[in-house]
Amino acid sequence: MIEVLAFYMFACTAVASAVLVISARNPVHSVLFLILTFFNAAGLFVLLGAEFLAMILIIVYVGAVAVLFMFVVMMLDINFVELRQGFLQYLPIGALIGIILLVELLVLVGSWSMAPEAVKSVGAPTPDIGVITNTHALGEVVYTQYIYLFQAAGMILLVAMIGAIVLTHRQRVGVKKQNIGNQLARSANDVEVRKVEVGKGI
Repeated sequence: MIEVLAFYMFACTAVASAVLVISARNPVHSVLFLILTFFNAAGLFVLLGAEFLAMILIIVYVGAVAVLFMFVVMMLDINFVELRQGFLQYLPIGALIGIILLVELLVLVGSWSMAPEAVKSVGAPTPDIGVITNTHALGEVVYTQYIYLFQAAGMILLVAMIGAIVLTHRQRVGVKKQNIGNQLARSANDVEVRKVEVGKGI
């Protein structure tokens, strides 16, 4: 009975906070609701007996990714009033894309069927805690049955990270940058020694 109440508490809070992530007007509030969603998802993992995944979710996503999101949002100082000015002109194409995605989801749900292998895996007994640990069982599944999908997901994340770096790397006019090649090519004769008075700059 306690497990059922805990499941409904974590699940309802996770769904509600996930909705608030995309509906909150303040991006800082969205990040806070995202952290709440991660905590409730970790609680669901604990109820499933996957303590390792729960700790990874809290340590990696809450401790690093979500906090990084918050710092980026707070430091960028984005003018959201200016961003919302052109919202109506993109509304028709946004609605069209939303309808297409909804139709695809309905077709997917209508033609969905459970594979026989999935039924067998659900009915398989859970490994004995004394024989194999939770982390060991997870590693055997990920690195044996799903190793190619795991590596493909890693490559997709790597490409996404490189793309984000390339898109955000902008050449700004009038900003001085360090040129390592010019520094290494200088000789002792090119170095000028200046005597700077106290309290004055060059």
